[in-house]
Amino acid sequence: MDSFEALGIGPELVEALAADGIEQPTPLQETAIPVLRRANNALLAAGPGSGTLIAWGAAILDALDGETEGPACLVLTPTAQTAEALARSLAPLATAAGHSVAALESPWVMPERARVLFATPAAALAAARGGSIPIGSIESLIVDQAEKLETLGLFPVVESVLGFLPKEGQRVVTALPVTKGVSDFVERHARRATMIPSAAPEAGSAAASLKRGAIRFRVVAENREDGVLATVAELLDDDVRHVLVFSRSEDRAADLGDHLAMHGYDSSSPGDETAPVWLGVDALEARAAVSGVTGLAVVSADVPVGPDELDRRHGIADDGVAVIVPREIPHLRDLARRTGYSVQPLPMKPAARPEGLRDLRDQLARAIEQEDVDAYALVLEPLFEQYDAVQVAAAATALLRKKVPDAPVAAATPADAAVRSAPAWVRVFLSVGERDGLTPGDLLGAITGEAGVPGGKVGKIEIKESHSLADVEESVARQVITALNGTSIRGRAVRADVDRPRRSGPGRGSGAGGGGGSRGRPPRPT
Repeated sequence: MDSFEALGIGPELVEALAADGIEQPTPLQETAIPVLRRANNALLAAGPGSGTLIAWGAAILDALDGETEGPACLVLTPTAQTAEALARSLAPLATAAGHSVAALESPWVMPERARVLFATPAAALAAARGGSIPIGSIESLIVDQAEKLETLGLFPVVESVLGFLPKEGQRVVTALPVTKGVSDFVERHARRATMIPSAAPEAGSAAASLKRGAIRFRVVAENREDGVLATVAELLDDDVRHVLVFSRSEDRAADLGDHLAMHGYDSSSPGDETAPVWLGVDALEARAAVSGVTGLAVVSADVPVGPDELDRRHGIADDGVAVIVPREIPHLRDLARRTGYSVQPLPMKPAARPEGLRDLRDQLARAIEQEDVDAYALVLEPLFEQYDAVQVAAAATALLRKKVPDAPVAAATPADAAVRSAPAWVRVFLSVGERDGLTPGDLLGAITGEAGVPGGKVGKIEIKESHSLADVEESVARQVITALNGTSIRGRAVRADVDRPRRSGPGRGSGAGGGGGSRGRPPRPT
């Protein structure tokens, strides 16, 4: 469809979107909005860059009652910074529709009266338990970037939040990729959810099996103008005659043109031989204008929203670069896989590299290839608003190098290294158990919510008949005990203490791993 109006969205929202330069729905929005406007459960197999915020945001806002106050939609996000950023992005659209938004853990006025509330799972759980936010009237729950929540160990906290919400409410989950853990979560908590797109991306499809070339990407902060400028400058230095820069709207293209002009780069419409930089919005029109041009490179100033747009833009030339923010990396990789492109980072210009750092570089390269770095990129995202991504990476490398000397004094065994690197764990005893209806999710939610402890610092949880045991890192053990003592879980006042080894005669705990803590990471909570 060519407009949001054709999707049934109200005129005030259509006008607000147009004022922000958003006039045509993305493929995801075109499919998702009609489904979500009917209050259906859905799994959006998509990530930032595909239009997820507008997909569920426009549908939810369009359906809200304008005469009621208080949260009707709760959006759970991996970090407080993400909650704040999404709230700020949706606020203009909500205001146009006569509604308000707010984010917990941020300075928003009267979040208890906001119609759309953004929060981390721990903040939402604490608000629900404390009664400060009336979430019992929530009609829609959005679980944003569920794969990140899973990586950070927050699904049990999300499930605890669900215990406070009406069971008949709408559930919308966004995730890319859709892992087995995400699929299991949706199956248990969003029954009969519609998957959008209708099936997982076809890894073995004809389009994906074609090899169309490579697209390089450069990760930048939220302000992309400088990243586009640096990329254009580098490409023109490499004997490229023209750089075609694509933007999503005419306003955005005009802003980029002004920024380039301020730094001495003339820009014009595609095909104008007098200008080194061409500014494009409609990829099909641009293709026709530059047909037969040689020495051309393409830059996407924003990540393409779908496979068709990616291919229309980057199929024009052999050399292509996408300028993206960290959270858009999974979306770009997914698009490339579905369309037959390979993606690789835009290499930095050659620089002298100390030979002593070779091993450290190798470690970092292995981590990029083998670890789930996207979740950590999300946590680091606030730094990218103040510092260049290269500076952040350099600072992380400097910290890592302090912990990994270039030349160890003496060779250490793998066992020694494991003991040095593994945190100490303490087993905490709590006087609430299975007979009180306690679940591992309840206990993990209490620890993360009441004590403010990240889920990664909580290990094995055992629910016994009359009590429970939880392994926590030694550094937060006292914090957990202090926070939970005297609180109420499942209607029962809790006594918390360090679990002591069982002495002769009856005792309260099993004593396994008791008292002083142990080395090595225990199994994750079940």
